[in-house]
This record gives sequence, C-alpha cells and structure tokens, in this order.
Amino acid sequence: MRPVAAIYSTFLQRAFDQISHDVCTQNLPVFFCLDRAGIVGADGPTHQGMYDIAYLRCLPNMVLMAPRDEAELQRMLVTGIQHPGPIAMRYPRGNGYGVSLSQGPWQPIPIGQGELLREGGDVLLVGYGSMVYPALQVAELLSEHGVEATVFDARFAKPLDREMLNLAERLGKMVTLEEGCLMGGFGSAVLELLADEGLAVPVYRIGVPDVLVDHAAPDESKTDLGLTSGQMRDRILRWLGRVPALSAV
Repeated sequence: MRPVAAIYSTFLQRAFDQISHDVCTQNLPVFFCLDRAGIVGADGPTHQGMYDIAYLRCLPNMVLMAPRDEAELQRMLVTGIQHPGPIAMRYPRGNGYGVSLSQGPWQPIPIGQGELLREGGDVLLVGYGSMVYPALQVAELLSEHGVEATVFDARFAKPLDREMLNLAERLGKMVTLEEGCLMGGFGSAVLELLADEGLAVPVYRIGVPDVLVDHAAPDESKTDLGLTSGQMRDRILRWLGRVPALSAV
C-alpha cells in the first residue's frame, strides 16, 4: 500500500523536517495531496497556501505537480500513486471547471511532461495548476490587442518540461503564471533552468508578491494582487511595450 497524505498546503509547512528526513532522504513513495493551495479567501491569512512550491522544490527526490482541472487531477492521482518516490500535488480550494471526467482506466502523466494548449507567435504564457485557465483567458484578451500568445500547461514545477525551453527560445518572450509566492516559486524555477541552459530569454513572472494575503473573498484578493484576467492582460501589454487601457476586471 502507498501512503497518501492529504493536508492543507499551509499546514504541511509544520512537517518540513519530516518530509526532508523521513521521506525524501529515504526516497520513499509518499504521495502528498495539498489542498487549499493558493488563495483561500475566507479561511483567513494563516490558511493561504502560498509557499508549498518554494519549500518543496528544494528537496532532492521530490516531484511537484498541479492539475489545471478535475480531469487532469484524475490522471495525477494515478501518477502520484504509481510514482516510486516522493511526489506532491497541489490543488486549490473551490469548484472545478465542469469538464468531462474519464470513466477510466486513468492513464498516468509522464513525469515532467507539460502540454501545449494554444499556439501564437508573439509571447509564451506558461501556467501552473490553477493559473492555466486564466492564462488561456489572458491569451484571448491579448488577441484583442493584436498579441497572439502560445499557452503551455507546465503540469510539473519539478522537474520542468524542457519543451518550454524550445518554445521560449523560439518566441523570445515568456510569462509565467502561478498562484503562489513569486520568491522561490514556479517562475523562479523557470528562470533557474533558463540560466543553467544559458538562454537569455526575457521572463515576466506573475504570482503573489512578497506580501501576506489577508482575509478576503478570493476575487477581492486577486484584484488586490493584480491577478484578474484583465489586470494580467494589462500587465503583460505594458511589459511588452504596449500601452493598454486601464482594466477594472
């Protein structure tokens, strides 16, 4: 039998030493399912799941993944149970997207394999987990301003899919989107990989800045953090040197 530890992202912080010494050091097949990863709204400031990407990806033997919707979560459950070492899956609080679910058998996702969802020639948007669908929405909004974006679902924060390097090098501009802390998070992992490969591709990171997210409705927090689709479109347009109309959504 494989141990599956289902726990809030924020509460797993208390177990860092156990994850490191009792699981990763021995390379044991423990599957961590991290609920409430990201902005949690009314649960309050102590329950915001902002740091799991940063505090887990530094541990040797650990694999990190995040589904974009409930159908991908099905496949990641099988992926996690079958993986022969430590692995963690983060997923947000709230409802799914209502996508069709597979009746099985569910196929595991190859470790480190992302998925290309949309093609465009101007900029690469790489979403992780709950930020993949917003990335697709942003791509449609950018299209209205003459900017065509490629959208890539990373699926894994560790290991990263090297196909991202090929896309980034070809398009020449890259934006990462994550619902977690920017410092040490998914975007930082992408920057490290680009640096290690000697690729000087401009990267704009979108996520939660170095602030504590307070008690509020999730939509209010996202507005305060500049993470609504309209705000992210405007931020990307400014980064690209386009001057957008100010967005209120």
